[in-house]
Amino acid sequence: MSFGLVEGKDAIQAAVDARDHELRELSLKIHANPELCFHEYQAMEWLTEPLEKAGFEIEKGISNLETSFRAIWEGKPGGPTVALLAEYDALKGLGHGCGHNIIGTSTVGAALALKEAHPNLPGKIVVIGTPAEEEGGGKIIMVQDNVFEDIDVVMMCHPQKQSMVLRGGLACVDATFKYYGKSAHASSAPEKGISALDAVINTFVTVNSLRQFFKDDIRIHGIITKGGEATNVVPDYCEAEFLLRAETVEELNVVRDKVYAAARHATEAVGARIEITEGLVYAERNNNKTLASLFKENLELLGEEVIEPPKKGGIGSSDIGNVGQVTATIHPYIKITDVAITHTPEFVEASKSEAGMQGLNKAAKALAMTAYDVCCNNAHFQAIREEFEMWKMKKQSK
Repeated sequence: MSFGLVEGKDAIQAAVDARDHELRELSLKIHANPELCFHEYQAMEWLTEPLEKAGFEIEKGISNLETSFRAIWEGKPGGPTVALLAEYDALKGLGHGCGHNIIGTSTVGAALALKEAHPNLPGKIVVIGTPAEEEGGGKIIMVQDNVFEDIDVVMMCHPQKQSMVLRGGLACVDATFKYYGKSAHASSAPEKGISALDAVINTFVTVNSLRQFFKDDIRIHGIITKGGEATNVVPDYCEAEFLLRAETVEELNVVRDKVYAAARHATEAVGARIEITEGLVYAERNNNKTLASLFKENLELLGEEVIEPPKKGGIGSSDIGNVGQVTATIHPYIKITDVAITHTPEFVEASKSEAGMQGLNKAAKALAMTAYDVCCNNAHFQAIREEFEMWKMKKQSK
């Protein structure tokens, strides 16, 4: 069956609407059973079940990540390969305060609708289940394992309080600081001790003294995760965790060097010793503007108001940034609330609300319709790839 552009997208919308009840149930089930990074076993099974039933080829545990998956369906051979990314991990102590139940389900809904509405779609659709976005960097591990090597276009859609298509993301890295001192009785023999806690406190003070010399986009967050065992014992071991952010990975390296040097000097000042271990480096976001423009048109076709992202501040970090370094990628947002911000109890509620379910429906439609644009209009596809190749050449020449 052949479709014109409008009819083809109407068919996609109808296919998503036909599954609306099913998608709502799936999203709410994931929301009610939050799982942390690398432990999203239930969510992985629930998301792959409808894809397998629909005839997608399923592979679980890719890149040695037990809770990852890849689901592949190829329509008419020879077209582009479009990946739709699913996230489904929750936040520790909070649950789905970032709406990943909506992200994972909208991706699955989009893929199912495409296959149902356009069984002869000229292209390959790949749903990639990416665990541990909140903490652990599942996509980074996949990038390092060349999972995206043969992918032409990558998309996902994140819930927010505004619909946007070109919001940026900062580069970041998390680090654990381990401090080693010497215990002693805090009253009768304090001179025999070396306080690991003082080293921690000195670190925070020293890092704070650096802030006025950093650019406005630099973010440094820290918490003390272990501060000693008893008030009358000089602490011989303490820990702190820091998250460092900057506009680019290159700038992040400069910040990291300064913060680590400050921590080492602060520790040495009290005679203690420090060990620093790092997590994976999340790269800055590289949004493909051509692809984002198509997504914006499809959101507006659905009656959604799309706003410009803030010119300064108001952004976080995501491992989608690393994917954007290797292929054409977008990370747009769909509005599900007027007031709540992510990583809050209020956003947990928004992620299961009626507005959240409506956002899920629109996200699935926009993802599927944009994939349809990429696969069915070669001019769109070529423009997307040319933009990415030009960006890559420019980056390599620096």
